[in-house]
Amino acid sequence: MGAPREPVRLTGRAESPRMLGVKSGEDWTSRMSEYSRERVRRLEEMDLCGYLLKKDSPSCGMERVKIHTGKGPPPRKGRGLFARQLMDRLPLLPVEEEGRLQEPRLRESFIVRVFAYRRWKDLEAAGRRRGDLVAFHTVHKFLLLAHSPKLYRELGRLVANARAHSAAGLRRRYGETFLRALAKPATVKGHFNVLQHLAGFLKGHLRPAERSELEELLEDYRDRRVPLIAPVTLLKHHIRRHGVAYLSEQIYLSPHPQELMLRNHV
Repeated sequence: MGAPREPVRLTGRAESPRMLGVKSGEDWTSRMSEYSRERVRRLEEMDLCGYLLKKDSPSCGMERVKIHTGKGPPPRKGRGLFARQLMDRLPLLPVEEEGRLQEPRLRESFIVRVFAYRRWKDLEAAGRRRGDLVAFHTVHKFLLLAHSPKLYRELGRLVANARAHSAAGLRRRYGETFLRALAKPATVKGHFNVLQHLAGFLKGHLRPAERSELEELLEDYRDRRVPLIAPVTLLKHHIRRHGVAYLSEQIYLSPHPQELMLRNHV
């Protein structure tokens, strides 16, 4: 397209837009579509764990890209041509827009998905037994519950009836549902629900004053007076101190490297 290139925009229908030069009217649709197909094919070979797209871009916008119809203000109903190819070809790959990463909850959610996707791909590549999938599900239970209680229950039923499926079919169905569940950002309500469940496992280990301290901190998080890292840190302290193995293995407590400090802001 040259450098500097003429600005382009999407026109026509949202489901099958054309990419046209703003001044010249030159149609770049076929060339961009061909380039996108080849680029996505090469990206697929790179075994990526996530991809960031450009906000509002007629090529790389993930959502709400303007579609110019020539009738009034352009509705924000489009998706960039490259973004469409990427998301159609790799529907389970964690994808996010750079502009949306300014929102702490969406940023933390995207990174959770990136690391979960890598763990899933590693398990899938190993092609192991049903028991390995059960173990994978067990350590992800509370993470799934925070993101989607509905799909958490669906995955639980799937694992419970694992022998009703072929090993390959079970892995495929589980992986699709697992990644769809995590694509739903966890809310304060979802986190609070999980925190209460975790605290419930500790009740028999804690003294009354410790239980009260933990309950107050959970309520402070629910009311948004403290960030998520505060109750999670206290829970991890009690779990380590009392050696509660089932909880210590839960990915929810450390879904990404602590150095990223993502839970300091949600």
